[in-house]
Amino acid sequence: MNPSSPSPYHTHAASAAHLGASPWTLRQKAAMLAWEYAWTLLCRWTPKPLYPWRLMVLRLFGAKIDGRPFVHQRARIQIPWNIRLDAGACLGDGANLYSVSEIHIGPNAIIAQEAYLCTATHDFAVASLPLQSAPIRVEAGAFVGARAFVLPGLTIGAGAIVGACAVVTRSVPAGARVKGNPAR
Repeated sequence: MNPSSPSPYHTHAASAAHLGASPWTLRQKAAMLAWEYAWTLLCRWTPKPLYPWRLMVLRLFGAKIDGRPFVHQRARIQIPWNIRLDAGACLGDGANLYSVSEIHIGPNAIIAQEAYLCTATHDFAVASLPLQSAPIRVEAGAFVGARAFVLPGLTIGAGAIVGACAVVTRSVPAGARVKGNPAR
């Protein structure tokens, strides 16, 4: 990235105050705690065919859901109100959506088992290591393979395929196939 160009990341000001400062208000912390308990008590134990129940719980916590995507009971979603799932999208077993910023999974896109979509990082140029975030978009029909890692601020284009265990450091064009670390 060109140092003179503006950063694509949003810096969470509260975390910039001093090392270890939380970017979350007390209300946000309480909502995230309620979400953790709700998912554990209401969804994590449910069998695969009860995904409509899991979608209802996600909606109750502010997830934007179009149609009937599939969410595995062992998928992990950090902040559901920052998630948008379109019809036919799939979150596999152990898929992890670290949704500090919005994550949009397009129609018929698949996030395979244990893939990690991470919308946040830290600014390592500042001593207090403030939290920074940027949205991730996975477009229609894209596939993110098992244990792949997608960094903040990226787009996986329509129909693109990200191989298993790939580390995606740049946006992937529509229809492209990438693999490896870094993904190429």
